[in-house]
Amino acid sequence: MSIIDKALAAVTPQPGQEARAEATAQARAAAAPGDWLSLVLDHHDEIRGAFARGRQVKSAADRQAALKALALVLNGHSIAEELVLYPALGQAGEKMHAAHAYLEQTTAKAQMAELENIAPSNTAWLDKWEHIEGAVLTHMYEEEKGWFITLKQKGEHQARLTDRYREEYERYTGAPARQAA
Repeated sequence: MSIIDKALAAVTPQPGQEARAEATAQARAAAAPGDWLSLVLDHHDEIRGAFARGRQVKSAADRQAALKALALVLNGHSIAEELVLYPALGQAGEKMHAAHAYLEQTTAKAQMAELENIAPSNTAWLDKWEHIEGAVLTHMYEEEKGWFITLKQKGEHQARLTDRYREEYERYTGAPARQAA
């Protein structure tokens, strides 16, 4: 991890597992089956799983495969949020949260690009992976704890948000955005 990464990690406290689980449960309670929030939460589950798999694998080839799998769901998810949910969040009077969300996702994309430049056999690869994971988990916590609950309460055209979020996710990934079984 670079000095800048270490400094950012030191000043950005990460919520613990219990706080993250509670936020997810609260967001699940606010979601309706098949709505945009339930799709987001399903993608968050997929992202958490992809990070866990990347931490567990050891070979360079398996790490490369884990990176590609993570990038697909993470990018599809983030693009759908950036094109649909963050503008709606701003329109619901939460422009600062929307701007913060965009910034965090841009930073995560830059970090993923840096990870691609690290040899998967190098120990620095796993350090960078874990740094990105911490930042992404914190971002998801912020969405689940407040931003998206607010959008669910204040946002207009909820059905349109669902349709557009699904459309953008599917456009990027080529896979249907459906609820996990």
